[in-house]
Amino acid sequence: ASGKMAIAALLVILPGYLTTPTRAPAGVRAVVRMEDTVAAAPPPMPPPGPKMSPCIPFLKASTILDGSMVGDVGFDPFNLASLEGEYINLKWFREAELKHGRVAMLATLGWIMVDIGFKLPGDGYKGVTSLNAHAVNVEYGNMFTLFLLVAAVEAYTGSKLFEADHKPGNYGFDPLELGNEDFGTMELAEIKNGRLAMIAFSGIVTQAALTGKSFPYY
Repeated sequence: ASGKMAIAALLVILPGYLTTPTRAPAGVRAVVRMEDTVAAAPPPMPPPGPKMSPCIPFLKASTILDGSMVGDVGFDPFNLASLEGEYINLKWFREAELKHGRVAMLATLGWIMVDIGFKLPGDGYKGVTSLNAHAVNVEYGNMFTLFLLVAAVEAYTGSKLFEADHKPGNYGFDPLELGNEDFGTMELAEIKNGRLAMIAFSGIVTQAALTGKSFPYY
């Protein structure tokens, strides 16, 4: 009986002994390894990749186009902004974009106006469409007059590029004083409408040539 009681006592005491943490004897320091208390350092992060264009995600962003110019959305697939010559530079490209945008806006309006019935006076212009207007004006000798007019405008605007303080596209022409209200907003509107007009004019001319029809060209 006494043997059974001893075995029962051991079964009660032994689990508690095994689960109770042992303490170092008095006067003895417990040695703790650093790797036991500090988590393993995470692996180093890979270096960041090149910044991509916000409008063409599969192309690298231009280091020149930083968003400071009005209408800059990082679109430069041919990296033209990196050309920094004495005359051919970012300022020159913005001047060209504004000129072409303004001409395209006027051309789009003029093309449609001719095709809906607004023509120069005279019997020779009655059957003229926008598609054959060039040939008709060459026949009547009007193209030389137009050439002189365009040459005068280009000579004046081109000379402005050599002025150090010239802002591209700004010739002080604002008869309706639209820029006095919110110049930044009007600048952005001109850029956006000019870009749209360049695409629209190309589409209108192509459609008119393919179908041979007048407005609405289908």
